This record gives sequence, C-alpha cells and structure tokens, in this order.
Amino acid sequence: MNKLFLIFLLFPFFLNAGNDNLPVGGRASGMGNTGLCIADVWAIRFNQAALADLRSVSFGVSYESRFLLRSLGVQSLAVAIPTKRGTFGLNYTGTGDQLYLDSKIGLGYGMKLSEKINLGIRLNYHSLRLGNNYGRTQNITAELSLLAKPTDKIQIGFHLFNPTQTKLNDYQNEEIPAIMNLGVSYKFSEKVRGNVEIEKDIELPFSVKMGVEYFPVDNLYIRAGISTNPSIPSIGFGLVKGEFNLDFSSAFHPALGLTPSLGLRYSL
Repeated sequence: MNKLFLIFLLFPFFLNAGNDNLPVGGRASGMGNTGLCIADVWAIRFNQAALADLRSVSFGVSYESRFLLRSLGVQSLAVAIPTKRGTFGLNYTGTGDQLYLDSKIGLGYGMKLSEKINLGIRLNYHSLRLGNNYGRTQNITAELSLLAKPTDKIQIGFHLFNPTQTKLNDYQNEEIPAIMNLGVSYKFSEKVRGNVEIEKDIELPFSVKMGVEYFPVDNLYIRAGISTNPSIPSIGFGLVKGEFNLDFSSAFHPALGLTPSLGLRYSL
C-alpha cells in the first residue's frame, strides 16, 4: 500500500516521462543498464550501430516488472535480420494497462562504415492512451548511434534518442525526452568485460552507469552494476543452452523497491 501511494504521488513524473526509452532484455539491466556496446538482438534498443556485428537472425522477448506492480510491467519483442549490407531490427515495447498504455514500435538499421566504425539509425512510432477522457495521442521520433572499435579490447558507443525533441502532444506539454548516451566497454579477458556510460536526459541531471559481466564457467554469466541519480544497484545472470540465452536481473530503487527483469534470446 505504501508503494502504491508513492506511485500516485509520483504519477505526474511518470506521465511527463512517458514514452521514455525504457531498458529491456534482462542482460544490460543486470549491468546497470549499460548496453551501448553489446552486440545482440537488444542492440535495436540500446545502440542500433551494434546490430551490424550480428551474423545470424536473432529474436528476443522480455518482461520487466517495474517496482513489482503489474500495471507498470514492460513487455518487449525484438527481431534482428542481417543482410549483405547491414542488419535490420524491429522492436515493440509497451507498458501499462487498460487505463494507461504507453507503447513504441521502431524499425532500425545498423551498417559498417569500416572495420572499426558502425553507424545505426532508428525510427519510432509512439502511442499513449490515458483513461477514457484523454483519448490517444501519437508521434514519430528518430534515433542515431555509433559504435567504434579502436582495439580488440575497447569499444566506444554513442546513442542519441529523439534529437529533434519531438513532443508527444502540446496538451499539458507532454514530452518525449531527448536522451544522449556515451560509453566505453573494456574486455579485461575472455571471461570479464566492464562497461561505463554517461546518460543525459535534457530535463534531468547526468547519470553515470557502470556494469561488469563475468563468464566463470561454460553456459553461465554473472552480472552486476549500478546507476546514479538515483542510486540503483542491480545484479543478474545469464544461462546459455545451444542457441538460447536466458537473462535474469533485478534492480533496486531506494524508494520504490525491486524491479526484476527476464529476457529470452534465440539465434538461428
């Protein structure tokens, strides 16, 4: 009951942050939401440029239970299809219930400009439905991204969401946030990689995100991370069975509590 009361108090914040670029997949969320330099099917969300490094058709499905509240659950589906010139990706993400439904569907593309630099783009269709009186509103946004690989151990990622600062609707000034991410991933060994990223929402302070992924034995990954403003620690693990990857993570908000996430990836 206390958590639900706090959600109601913060409802204007969630509304103004509607159509946010929500984390999905379960893997990056276990590492403090550091996904800029990860080349899997969820690159369609975190950095479309990384799609260009995929070599096979891949599928993903995930569910995140935000603060353990069913009405704030986030569902996401993704598919990535490599071609000779680049990789296409399609992604749907939705959150809410009958009274509040916030959804986004996007088509992305990643291509190699050279052996060391990838470029990515994405176009999104946003839709927000709130109650019976508000009705529905929608709009279009774009994303731009880069992935640089100066060495075998270092990758540098950049992602810009909604650079045109497109609004969802002028009514009550409902905005789709403009968000910039810049990060570095370092491969310490074949078993350990670390990520550091900086995120800036145009309306919010800087957030620093850090994460690590450890591969101790075959078929098992262990992950941990933290992000700031507010300080949110996270942990997770991944299991590999053939072409299937199962990713689980859990993050802890200091006021609102746990947010577990589960994702499944499959590559042909």
